[in-house]
Amino acid sequence: MDSSSSQKGSLLSQPKAVWAVGFACIIAFMGIGLVDPILPAIAEKMNASQSQVTLLFTSYNIVMAVAMLITGVVSSRLGTKWTLLCGIIIIAVFASLGGASNSIWALVGLRGGWGLGNALFVATALSAIVSLSRAGTAQAIILYEAAIGLGISVGPLLGGELGSISWRGPFYGVGVLMVVAFIFLLVMMPKTKQMTKAKSSILDPFRALKYRGLSTLGITALLYNFGFFTLLAYAPFVMQLKERGLGYVFLGWGLLLAVTSVFVAPQLQRRFGTISSMCAMLTLFAATLLAMGIWTSSKAVVIISVIIAGAFLGNNNTLITTAVMQAAPVERPTASAAYSFLRFLGGAIAPWLAGKLAEWFNPHVPFIVGGCFVLVSVLFVLMNRNHLKHIDHADPAH
Repeated sequence: MDSSSSQKGSLLSQPKAVWAVGFACIIAFMGIGLVDPILPAIAEKMNASQSQVTLLFTSYNIVMAVAMLITGVVSSRLGTKWTLLCGIIIIAVFASLGGASNSIWALVGLRGGWGLGNALFVATALSAIVSLSRAGTAQAIILYEAAIGLGISVGPLLGGELGSISWRGPFYGVGVLMVVAFIFLLVMMPKTKQMTKAKSSILDPFRALKYRGLSTLGITALLYNFGFFTLLAYAPFVMQLKERGLGYVFLGWGLLLAVTSVFVAPQLQRRFGTISSMCAMLTLFAATLLAMGIWTSSKAVVIISVIIAGAFLGNNNTLITTAVMQAAPVERPTASAAYSFLRFLGGAIAPWLAGKLAEWFNPHVPFIVGGCFVLVSVLFVLMNRNHLKHIDHADPAH
């Protein structure tokens, strides 16, 4: 049997705990896409401006960024399983309360609580899948990205259907799905050993950032997330579609993201190397955002660009996540927390900035600024390429 076929076999031959976490990841990431199609409806029903509605992403991401710093501390004390379960139940509670809220500011605050739950879940889920997998780091990350892609692609479709009934529907939908994920994980996932031998410190992620490879990737993600969250949070306002239509657009986006993250990214990695492939995908994503900025008034261009961007983001997500796991000689949960802290800082600023730029100037500017930030991320990688050489030379299967 050749190595490629053995790798394919090993990808599907996983412990029960890996499949349990993967299923919970699908449901957790459905929660993100579930809300996206109802952003314009929230603005209309609550008499809120676009920049106020985009704060739903800002509060979510800023809490996630800060909470990432404590995920290692929590998981090293509670263990992997109970950290995941705590994250899920927090999401369920705050999503359900969001569905019952009657003001945009209450909703913004509750989304922050949702971000806390997501931080505990996301950081722990990635390191759990990588640690528990029998197939090595690269294959485990492909499984993780596949779960994300499935969740992100199906979420908007369900969100569009529920949102066409009421904007509150997707929030309650997330609450119900999280309860399902909680029960599934509680029953299916065995108690796991601590992922770290010693209890983690809140300072560990900051110490990890002294490694230039990890800090370079974190700052790169901070910059490219300006583009990512401009597309996610602001594009629904210029597509001029109802909730169901937005759901189908982001379904296409998510499907391309899922397919490329699983099937295309590993091929690019083997043929061109992790860092070169990442730079190429980010450059194509920047070009897509700039096209959206130039032809913002064309509904067809914006819709097609959003869907195509899913391919570039799917490839990049797998490539950069693989690189982070190999970037520094620190434990995986610590590397993930340090990287995610920087990444979500970009995701916190970008949505609010996109809404404000549209109010200050015109609807074209948010996409152009987002595209420029993504181009800067590529330049930053190229300037620091010497600190990333070891990633291309590493064996991604280990």
